[in-house]
Amino acid sequence: MRLSILQLPDGVIVGLCVVGWTVWSLLIGFVGHQLPLKFLETDTCLTRPRPWGEDRQWYNRVLRIKRWKDRLPEAGDFFPGGFRKTSVGGGDCAVMSRFLAETRRAEYVHIAIWLFWLVTMLWTPGWGVLVNLAVGTAFNLPCLWVQRYNRLRLQHLLVLKGQGKTIC
Repeated sequence: MRLSILQLPDGVIVGLCVVGWTVWSLLIGFVGHQLPLKFLETDTCLTRPRPWGEDRQWYNRVLRIKRWKDRLPEAGDFFPGGFRKTSVGGGDCAVMSRFLAETRRAEYVHIAIWLFWLVTMLWTPGWGVLVNLAVGTAFNLPCLWVQRYNRLRLQHLLVLKGQGKTIC
């Protein structure tokens, strides 16, 4: 079964997918890098905690996120002026607030990158679209989970800091 509007050889399909994902990721990363910090200061319907009780403990208990989150690649400073998460330290509220905003930026970027699987329907047969959906999900969902976990963690720390409590 073909969903695509183009009839292409398998090698061309694979090449288009590889090049497409790469170019799309760079383009979306660049566009995301241009988002003003003011836009990233508050949660939206995409970034706010989910109504089913999403919290830090869920990410630790169910996903065991602390075991693997630091193994993911860091691209926060891929573009000039970007923010690298390893620059967070010492409990500085301004730096922690910036990191909080950057988790939203990264979440928007990974959602937009993930959507590329829909574009692959233009040239990919049905099974290939499913492969692209799986690849897009496998590469972006863990990154989304880490952004959401980090944001929940930072929000908790900033509340503690605001209450005058020591942050470890």
